Amino acid sequence: MGKPTGFMEFERLSLPKEPIEKRVKHYKEFESSFTQEEAKVQGARCMDCGIPFCHGNTGCPVENYIPEWNDLIYKGHWREALDNLHSTNNFPEFTGRLCPAPCESACVLGINANPVSIKAIEKTIIDLGFSSGWVKPRPPSELTGKKLAVIGSGPAGLSCAQQLARFGHSVTVYEKNDKIGGLLRYGIPDFKLEKHVIDRRLEQMSVEGVKFITNTNVGVDIPVKEILNQYDAIVLAGGSEQPRDISIPGRELKGIHFAMEYLPQQNRINAGETVPNQITATGKNVVIIGGGDTGSDCVGTAIRQGAHSITQIELLPQPPDSRSELTPWPYWPLMLRSSSSHEEGADRKWSVNTKEFIGNANGEVTGLNCMEIKMENGNILDITGSDFNLPAELVLIAAGFIHPGKNGLISELVEMGLELDQRDNVKAEFGDQKNAHSTSLDKVYACGDMRRGQSLVVWAISEGRKCAEAVHKNIMADEIEEAAA
Repeated sequence: MGKPTGFMEFERLSLPKEPIEKRVKHYKEFESSFTQEEAKVQGARCMDCGIPFCHGNTGCPVENYIPEWNDLIYKGHWREALDNLHSTNNFPEFTGRLCPAPCESACVLGINANPVSIKAIEKTIIDLGFSSGWVKPRPPSELTGKKLAVIGSGPAGLSCAQQLARFGHSVTVYEKNDKIGGLLRYGIPDFKLEKHVIDRRLEQMSVEGVKFITNTNVGVDIPVKEILNQYDAIVLAGGSEQPRDISIPGRELKGIHFAMEYLPQQNRINAGETVPNQITATGKNVVIIGGGDTGSDCVGTAIRQGAHSITQIELLPQPPDSRSELTPWPYWPLMLRSSSSHEEGADRKWSVNTKEFIGNANGEVTGLNCMEIKMENGNILDITGSDFNLPAELVLIAAGFIHPGKNGLISELVEMGLELDQRDNVKAEFGDQKNAHSTSLDKVYACGDMRRGQSLVVWAISEGRKCAEAVHKNIMADEIEEAAA
C-alpha cells in the first residue's frame, strides 16, 4: 500500500453533506465528494491486509479491485484508478451513491476500527473522471453481426447491454416507460441520484452503439414471439415489481398506496412532467409500513413535501447498535442503520404489527390500529394489551417486492415453456458454467432482480455483466472454438 501505517495514523471521514435545514427544501443531491487530498488520506487507510475480503464474494458483488485503486489515488494516479474501477463496474456513479457498501462491512480494518471509506472514495473517483472528461465511449472495433435484445433498462439491463455492445453485438434495449433507467429513474429519489447522472451514461452507451426503444411494453405492446424472431437472443432484465401487500381490514380505503406508486410521481414532477392527482404528503400525518431502503426513501420525500408527521413502522425487532454476534465479520452485519432521510426526521417504531386501517365516512384512511409484537422461536406473537392507534391521512406500504409482474412478458413466455422458480422469479442457471443465466427457453436469458429476486443495485450490475459474458460465449461459440483451433 502507499502508506503501510496509514490505518494507524488517519481517522475515517464521511462525505460532507448539506445541512439538514437546507437540503430538505429541495430535491437535489446534497452529498459532495472528497477533495483529492481527502481521498488520498482515506485511501492511505487501506491496509496491506494480505487477503482483501472487501472485493471477494463476502464483500463486493462486482469484485472491484478496491486495494488497487486505493493505492493508485494515494500515489496520485487518478486516471489509472478510474480505469481500474471501470474494469469491474460499468456504473460506479450509481454504486457510489446508492450501494449500502457490503465491501466496508468486509474490510479487514473494520474488525477493530472504522473501515476504509470505500464507497466515498469510489464516488470521488468517478465524479472526478466525469468532471475531467476522462469517461469516453468505447465502441467496438468491429461488429459480430449478431442482434440482441435486452428487455428492461434498470442497472442489470444497462450493464448487460453495454457489455454486449462492447463485444461487438448490435444491442437494442426495450423499456416500457417513457425514459430509460428503470428503478434508477423512477424509484430512487433525486436527492439520492439526480437523473442527469443517468443521462450522461446513456449518451456514452448510444455512441457505443446501443439502441434504446421506450414506451414499449414487450408482451403487451409487441408480442414476445416477434422479438424472438428478430434477434439472436434476448435477455430478460426487468425488475421484481410485484409489491408485497398487507391484506387486513380497511385495505380498500383511499389514501393507502404502495411506495412505488408514490415515489415515481415526485421524480416525474422534478423532471418537469405533469402528474394528475399526485399522491402527496403535504400537511398530512404519514405512516410508512416497512423499515427498509424504500421506506427510507418515502421518509425523505414526505419530509420535502411538507408532511405534518412521519412515522415508519417495522414488524421486526430493532437491530442492535453494533454488529450482532449472529453476523460476524466479514458478513453483512445485522445492526441498526439510519439513512440520511432518518437524520432529517421520522419517528421509527419497531416490533409493530398493523391490525386494521381506520377510515371515515368518505372512505378515506384516518389511521391505523396497531399492536406490539414479540418473536418467539421464529413466530410472531401479539403482546396482549399493547394496542395503540396511529393517525394517518396517507399510508405508504414499503414491505418489499415478491416477484416480477406476470402480465404480458412473463405470462406469454410461460405459455411458451419458460420455467419459474419457487418464488415465481424467472428460473435461470447460476454460476459461471456454460449455461449460466440461460432459461428453459432457447435464446432466452435472465439477470438481475427478475432472476434473483429483489436485491441491490450492485448485484444488478454484477448480474448484467456476467449475463452478457454468458450470452456472448454461447452465441459466438462456433467462432470462439474456430479461433482457438
